[in-house]
Amino acid sequence: MRLWGWVLLLYAFLTFLSLFIAPELFFFMGFVLLLLLLMSVRIVYEYQRGILFTLGKYSGILQPGLNVILPLIQWTTIVDLRVDVVDVPEQTPITKDNVSISVDAVLYYRIRKEQAEKAVLVVENYHYAVSQLAQTTMRDVIGEMTLDEVLSNRDEVSKKIQMLVDKASDPWGIEVLSVELKHIELPESMKNIMAKAAEAERLKRAAIIKASGEAAASEIIAKAAQTLNEVEGGLNLRTLQELGSISSDPSNEVIFFVPLDNLRAIEGYPEHKSKEKKVSH
Repeated sequence: MRLWGWVLLLYAFLTFLSLFIAPELFFFMGFVLLLLLLMSVRIVYEYQRGILFTLGKYSGILQPGLNVILPLIQWTTIVDLRVDVVDVPEQTPITKDNVSISVDAVLYYRIRKEQAEKAVLVVENYHYAVSQLAQTTMRDVIGEMTLDEVLSNRDEVSKKIQMLVDKASDPWGIEVLSVELKHIELPESMKNIMAKAAEAERLKRAAIIKASGEAAASEIIAKAAQTLNEVEGGLNLRTLQELGSISSDPSNEVIFFVPLDNLRAIEGYPEHKSKEKKVSH
């Protein structure tokens, strides 16, 4: 309705002028007025907002659709409300335990609809400002944590950076949606140390597992030996079973051990033989 009102007003003004001025001047003035009318039209998309200035002073926000402004008196600055991405370049902060690491991240933010004018009135270049703020905040957050905390709690680090950047950029009308750490690069010397520590930990676990297995096996062997000792001739039977299993393969070399139980059968035989000889004499 506002645009049609301007058109009708222009038509009435030109009709009135045609009664008093020459035709050449009339067409020239009509062309100038038509050009000013086209300059006064502003189209704002759904994902945009227009910041309106009248003689340099902020005077409102243009909503999506067709808008008419006063040419040469009013100017507009368009801001995008869609989610924007800031690629935080690689930083080399020093952790709390004095380890220098390289970290890069990505930040997602957008301009709030109800505070779109702040992105123009409060900060000169909000995209650059958010990028610099994210870099300094990331260095500060990582500097307050140890290397182990950074590596094991990446989500916590990202969440803390997001909260601090969002709080600092709130006066600019910026809402920080998320921050993601893309890559954490360690020095080569630290990589070697961590690899040796991991290898030592694996050897430690292997030794513990082996010792636990030997302890369990020794308990079972002790119980089996006690059972064989309680049964008369049990050790002989066990020996014969082992010999049978070994003899099934002709390539095995068999070493026969004589249990002490077998020697008990001839225990005292020499003394008994000598007594018999004395008696016979």
